[in-house]
Amino acid sequence: MTRRDIGAILFDKDGTLFDFGATWNVWAANLLTRLSQGDAARAQALGDLIGFDLAARRFSPDSFVIAGTPDDLVDVLSPEFPDLTRKDLITLINDEAVSAPMAEAVPLAPLLDHFLAEGIVLGVATNDAERPALAHLDEAGVRGRFAFVAGSDSGFGAKPTPGQLLAFCDAIGIMPDRVVMVGDSTHDLVAGRAAGMWTVAVLTGMADTATLAPLADVVLPDIGHLPGWLGLA
Repeated sequence: MTRRDIGAILFDKDGTLFDFGATWNVWAANLLTRLSQGDAARAQALGDLIGFDLAARRFSPDSFVIAGTPDDLVDVLSPEFPDLTRKDLITLINDEAVSAPMAEAVPLAPLLDHFLAEGIVLGVATNDAERPALAHLDEAGVRGRFAFVAGSDSGFGAKPTPGQLLAFCDAIGIMPDRVVMVGDSTHDLVAGRAAGMWTVAVLTGMADTATLAPLADVVLPDIGHLPGWLGLA
């Protein structure tokens, strides 16, 4: 099986289709401000819990939030808010995520259209929840290009387990060894390897080449370099 035989590409969303810092640093600052009801000291204390520096408005590279799910975030935050249920916190987190400003890693529509013109099926597998994921793809005007979109709450599990990835293969009828998993975190790449897919790492998230390279068939600056790697440029 060679790269020429690839029939589908499954993208992570945050840090892959969209630049991580430009989107999620804003989301985190807004979420912490909302949760703390404007109390700056409280907001920074909550930021410390999740690996976010509110003053600098950036995540620590080792923050669990970067590759985690909304449920992971609730696990950490819920002890701080005993008056809120898990459902309340999930709803609040997802509401803020839906309104997060999305910065495309590269112009998405022409790139995705290029793949589609070559007969490649496209999908998204994200550890974000499904509702904000669909909203973000709608905002970018590209949702219709994807044959499959799964979030961490879509019923297939979350990365680094391969459930979302195998569900994509089932949905489109293509074997995993003809699919590329593209992502910016080790969670994406571990899931891709577990599913039996090709794995491509991009550097538009928080992880560096040294972290990603051992799990990737190739490390690219961004998804705009995929056509060249696939021989479609």
